[in-house]
Amino acid sequence: MDDSKLGTRDKRGNWAPNTALKVAPLYQFPLKFGEIIKWLPNFFLPWNLFFAVSAVAYWAWIVPPVETMQNIAWGWVLKLWLVNVVAVILFYGAFEVRLYIQRAQENRFKYNHKFPADTPSDVFWFGSQNMDNFARGMLSGVPIWTGTQVIVFWAYANGYVPWIRFAENPVYLVILTLLVPFIHEVHFFCIHRLIHIPFLYKHVHSVHHNSINVSPWSSLSMHPVEHLLYFATMLWHLIIPSNPVIALYHLHAAGFGAISGHVGFDRIEVGKNRAIDPHSYTHYLHHKYFEVNYSDGLVPLDKMFGSWHDGTKEADECMKERFRKTRARVNAAKKRQTPVV
Repeated sequence: MDDSKLGTRDKRGNWAPNTALKVAPLYQFPLKFGEIIKWLPNFFLPWNLFFAVSAVAYWAWIVPPVETMQNIAWGWVLKLWLVNVVAVILFYGAFEVRLYIQRAQENRFKYNHKFPADTPSDVFWFGSQNMDNFARGMLSGVPIWTGTQVIVFWAYANGYVPWIRFAENPVYLVILTLLVPFIHEVHFFCIHRLIHIPFLYKHVHSVHHNSINVSPWSSLSMHPVEHLLYFATMLWHLIIPSNPVIALYHLHAAGFGAISGHVGFDRIEVGKNRAIDPHSYTHYLHHKYFEVNYSDGLVPLDKMFGSWHDGTKEADECMKERFRKTRARVNAAKKRQTPVV
């Protein structure tokens, strides 16, 4: 495919789409139903429908009987961990092999024209971004993912939290299922802003931001503290009356959903003239500029707090002005604290 029809490359060879990013069209009054109808396929595809189907399949074929989960035992816990390891390797590995090892579409639609394997750095374990990112995801990401899953399943199995059956209240559970991406977005925004506090950024979140030129393995490359905060999104189902399958869908939206912001390409080619939009650009801009787009625009929190960047030059200027004002406030505070001799 010709990526020049949908975007442009700068002097360095980095690609950017021509169209500006938009938040979900659910917050305009009066509501514009035509825009909402056009937006709905992007809400369900390609990711949310996939996460929902994967959760149902996982519950049907992988999760042990409820009676088994009433007691935490190594057998079923290790089974879930092993399945999660295999699922992560297969899912993220498919994107890594196709786009970054085979380089099947070269750098067409790739935001950063370089590939991480071509730029080794001492900031990463083993001097390799790919090895570092993969190791961090496996050593703490998948175990914490699994641990969160085990706690929630154990709580449901023992009746410690309300388990709403679909036969009892299907309307409520369908609405809750539709709200899961919104709940996760709010959760992610809140923890994301938290770990950008200087102390937490330096000691925790900087691990993730080492990967400026993101790739699939970057998705789960985090400090263990960030993994704990990130996968805690599933714990909302210990507070909200829910169903374990919906809780599992929520977990998959976090665990597998991280790919959308880290695939590094604006389009994934699936044929000569066809491509899938993975909705990657919003979070890519966060990795590029660090202090914008703390969420993905499903809920307009970045717009509310002044950190939204839609990829345009106008947004660049707004961002730079915000940074200038921040520096001015910091410098003014330093001057006030300086004792007069």
